[in-house]
Amino acid sequence: MKTNVLLGTIALAGLAAGAVAADTLEEVKERGKLNCGISTGLVGFATQDAQGDWQGFDVAVCRAVAAAVLGDPTAVDFTPVTNKVRFEVLNSGEIDMLSRNTTWTFSRDVDLKLEFAGVNYYDGQGFLAPKELGVSSAKELDGATVCIQSGTTTELNLADFFRTNNISYEPVPIATASEAQQQYLAGACDVYTTDASGLAATRAAFEDPSAHVILPEIISKEPLGPLVRHGDNNWGDVVRWTLNALIAAEELGITSANIEELAAGTTNPEVNRILGTEGSLGEMLGLSPDWSKNAIAAGGNYGEIFERHIGQNTPIGLARGLNAQWLEGGLLYAPPFR
Repeated sequence: MKTNVLLGTIALAGLAAGAVAADTLEEVKERGKLNCGISTGLVGFATQDAQGDWQGFDVAVCRAVAAAVLGDPTAVDFTPVTNKVRFEVLNSGEIDMLSRNTTWTFSRDVDLKLEFAGVNYYDGQGFLAPKELGVSSAKELDGATVCIQSGTTTELNLADFFRTNNISYEPVPIATASEAQQQYLAGACDVYTTDASGLAATRAAFEDPSAHVILPEIISKEPLGPLVRHGDNNWGDVVRWTLNALIAAEELGITSANIEELAAGTTNPEVNRILGTEGSLGEMLGLSPDWSKNAIAAGGNYGEIFERHIGQNTPIGLARGLNAQWLEGGLLYAPPFR
């Protein structure tokens, strides 16, 4: 498995949005590999294991798409990208999709000509502080130095929060999550701010996570999800409905353990349509009848992926919260497969 590393210092001059031809699905099929952009490293979301293989919540989305299109969840070349270059790398055609804790916003969707395929994690911006700092609320941070990743929505949210509360701060710009962790632990900033899930992931990597606290304030809405380029509607549908399949599978009780049994046929028509034993959903996408079955089998349904990589029994320790199924009080809701 190949890994391409593109850091923020790489210039991608002259590559405009929409410059890539709208035939990504055929290109992926001909290449036999999916090129997927991911984080440069965030525990639980995208990290390399001892064998050098990428694992994590966002990585699992890439693998599900590769399984849907190519029948092989390992047929992925991963490209770690920084906040600074992630959109240019996508629009240049270097990658086919981006699955990297990226917030869906108006300007990114409309002005940058990107297409979000859905939301795989409902998040919000928070603050991480050492317990010894002695603060229990972000409103007590007047005059604090704040580590913040440049090129993110968190910069504007941070400015809005401090201005609204009539308090001051000094930003300490950083480029990657690993740099943020180093600077924060070295005392270069009093607190670190990013999406709350990212804070939990960062804290989990500390030698003593209990010495740090995530403050209670959530100061923004951060719907995170995979994205593709504008103008390639069929490819957008493939990524979108692969994510929907993972979400719907959890709701309908399709798991990695029972998927083979259910694929033989059930009394539930929607389960049958998802798993390809009824209807022609795969044909509509330009994929095989078992595309969705392959995507789900790659790493399990949404709930299985969540619990394996970032759930409460992992070092990240995230509760489902807003990311629970709609039937359980959360926001997860897949459109009908019909």
